[in-house]
Amino acid sequence: MLIIHGTVHTMDGPAIDNGFVAIREGKIWKVGPMEECPADWKGETLDARGGHILPGFVDAHCHLGMFGDAMGFEGDDGNEATDPCTPHLRAIDGVNPMDRCFRDARLAGVTTVLTGPGSANPISGQFVAMKTAGRWLDDMVIKAPAAMKLALGENPKLTYHERHEGPITRMATAAVIRENLAKAVEYRDKLERAAADPDEEKPEFDAKLEALLPVVRRELPVHIHAHRADDIATAVRICREYGLQFVVVHGTEGYRVTELLAAEGVGVITGPILTDRSKPELGGQNQENPVILAKAGVKVAICTDHPETPVQYLPLCAAMAVKGGLPADAALAAITIWAAEIGGVAHRVGSLTPGKDGDVVVMSGHPLNWLSRVSAVVVDGRRVTE
Repeated sequence: MLIIHGTVHTMDGPAIDNGFVAIREGKIWKVGPMEECPADWKGETLDARGGHILPGFVDAHCHLGMFGDAMGFEGDDGNEATDPCTPHLRAIDGVNPMDRCFRDARLAGVTTVLTGPGSANPISGQFVAMKTAGRWLDDMVIKAPAAMKLALGENPKLTYHERHEGPITRMATAAVIRENLAKAVEYRDKLERAAADPDEEKPEFDAKLEALLPVVRRELPVHIHAHRADDIATAVRICREYGLQFVVVHGTEGYRVTELLAAEGVGVITGPILTDRSKPELGGQNQENPVILAKAGVKVAICTDHPETPVQYLPLCAAMAVKGGLPADAALAAITIWAAEIGGVAHRVGSLTPGKDGDVVVMSGHPLNWLSRVSAVVVDGRRVTE
């Protein structure tokens, strides 16, 4: 496919005022000004008509397909609120790619999402990075697992308080995480000793600890749900103790601990912002958080946390960050290349770099202008808009 006559936001360099994007065999093949456009192109051609051409948008944190749209309990597969520690749960076994919100995502230009379990449990389970086009999830996966979800703050407290079980305090939530990380470290060490010495006995198989092995081996990052500044500090504290790779999810009060986050070099997936302050830990919510973090040197992504904010409003969430002071180019990066980098999928998506997946959005105007329309969406080189 050849897309011509548009302002090309490559997200790996300056925008090209009147450019083209060529896709071959599902991958970005060539990008440049119209003067360099292949004259002998024989495949499908799409005219952007002076609009804007971008990489498909990336929602770095949501629960798409985990909470069925307009279905109630029958479609509610996002929280296994029966056990505070469920690292062995896999989003790939819970996502319903037939949920109509996948279509909403595609039509809005959101072509990649990181989705998975909610935050009822301190250790919630495994996220997946996936495309929003397709019917069989296994063909839509970019990376599984993409992250291990942990949760601090109010959600685990509320969940288990209602069940008259623990944890019901922030201390106990952190203790559940530490206890199971310590067990995973011990399990890892026993496995390594047994592999090195045939006289050493292997530990009995444990599905939960097996799931945590990539975490304590630094092969799989943890994405930690934390809104309040003290919860963000706890996230940093625990990850320091166990030497984990990690990302702060939500980071609602991140602007209060910018120096801590910047010193750790940790990415923050901010949002949702298009919501009310529905619970106490959202009391510090504001539109300026992304720009304050970015100015402090923290890499930020912007998410919808679908269904908290419907996934199709991801560009609007980025526009709200611009209203809060974030430069437009940075806001676009926060839903494309920065989101892909924080989500660990920038080798595949997030920019119009030759060799990456042919995921492209064509819009009638600037993508952060709410009046702009999505003209076409291409996933893996195939047009998916209806």
